[in-house]
Formats: sequence, C-alpha cells, structure tokens
Amino acid sequence: MVATEVGSSEQPTTEVDEPGWEVDPADEPGAAVVATVGRQLKLHREAAGLRAAEFGSAIGYGEDLVYKVESGRRIPRPEYLDRADQVLKAGGLIAAMKKDVEEVRYPKKVRELAKLEARAVELLSYGNHNLHGLLQTEEHARALLGTRRPSLTPDVLERALDARMARQAIFNRTPPPDLSFVLEEVTLRRPIGGRMVQRRQLERLLEVGRLSSVDIQIMPTARWEHPGTGGRIQILKFGDGSAVGRADEEFGGRPVSRPQQVRVLELPYGIIRAQALAPRESMAFIEQVLGEA
Repeated sequence: MVATEVGSSEQPTTEVDEPGWEVDPADEPGAAVVATVGRQLKLHREAAGLRAAEFGSAIGYGEDLVYKVESGRRIPRPEYLDRADQVLKAGGLIAAMKKDVEEVRYPKKVRELAKLEARAVELLSYGNHNLHGLLQTEEHARALLGTRRPSLTPDVLERALDARMARQAIFNRTPPPDLSFVLEEVTLRRPIGGRMVQRRQLERLLEVGRLSSVDIQIMPTARWEHPGTGGRIQILKFGDGSAVGRADEEFGGRPVSRPQQVRVLELPYGIIRAQALAPRESMAFIEQVLGEA
C-alpha cells in the first residue's frame, strides 16, 4: 500500500500539480519503493528543520509536490532528488536513491518487458502495423503515443515515452544480442508525426540496420500471401535455452514459454523472414522510401 502522512500538522497551501510521475496503486512493489523514498526525504527535511513550503522553495518546486512525494503519491524525477540532496546536505544519500526510483518509474508491464529484453540473446520481431519500439526515434514514438484513444494524459505519455527510449539501451550491450526485425512496407510510408519526423525515422532505421548484430527486413505490400496477416509476432530467446513469445492470434495473445508453444510462433516467423526482402535489399528499399519522403 502507498504510505500517507499520519498525524502531521503541516497542510499544503497550494494545489499546483508539478512535474513527476504518478504512482500506480496496482503496482505494489513500485509503490512500496516510492513510499520508502518519500519517507526518507521527509526524515531528512525534518532533520534539517525545514517546513515543506520552505524546502519546496529551496529546491524550486511547489509545496504540494513535496507533500505528494513524501507521502508516496508521486515519483520524484532525478533532478528533484539531486536538488534535495544539495539543499539538505545529505552527502549523496538522497541522490543515491535515483537508482531505486529509476527501476520503478516506468509502468510495471514495461519494466517486466525491459528485464526480459535485457536478458535476451536473440530477439525476433514481426510487426504488421507499427515499428517496434526499439526502432523508434523519440519524435516518432511521441507522435505515435499521441494517437492513442482515449488520449493519454501528459504524465502517462511522458512515462511511456521515457520507458520506450530507455529500452533502447539494448543496442549498447556487450556482447550485443542478435536482433531480427521484419517490417511491413506500410510502417515505412505512414508519415507518423509529419514528413520531417518520418525522414528522421527512416534515417534511424538505416543507422540501426547497419549494426552487425541487427537484421532489418522489409515485407513489400505486394507480397500479401504470407503468414503475418494475423498480426504481430515477438520472440525472445535467452542464454539458458529458454524462450518467451507472443503473437496476436495465437494462445489468446498471451505470452508463452513452453518449447512447443514457442515453436508454433517460430514457424510463421521463419516463413515471413524468408519471404521478406533480404537485409541488404531492405536497406536499399528504406533508402528509396527516404528519397521519396
């Protein structure tokens, strides 16, 4: 449960809602971490003899946000913790909590996916509608998230965007995992975010596609007779020989990990990959679309 202040005589004097991330009450592990960080911040503030309003003014945030952070109802941003550490002369103890906060600031489902991707030695992805999140530029991702209906609140959109960009650290791993993406032609041609955003996205695909550990293949729209018409297929393989996969039309769209279930997903993926343009042809195709954009 999220901790709340008990028996405090201080009351917030402002209702300004300032930068931070909302806590998902259903995310109990994440909420517990945020509550612990909030209690530590309050203890440091009170030990320094500062009221919430004074502390907020000193670090450049409103009193209302201070109460929300200290009661575990708001996830503080890294800069909030840095300023708090300086003002409270905590000698790095508060700033060190940034790592704890970083691990829980993203939605639980995204954290679980990021952990799986961080373990994976091989990733197989076919997308028939949108580019995989690992391939998206920040501009493209922001515009794409902005098309959601019902519309995402600014706070939820920023958290989703930050989480998506953070997952791209997978490209910096040593040794890198083998990444295979098969993209439908339409995902290149749809100008998400406008023409300039589209061009920068195509340039990003070319940049990533040149990495030795990455294969990007394009499925031309004219090749309609392939087993990808049912939707996305995603498979992650791990160093111990295990794997987890998911497909829109198989097993109710749920993640599966039993070997025989994963093989059901690998079969259509292998056919899709064989029918798509080869990686070198795909790079030339992306360059062609870029020239037309």
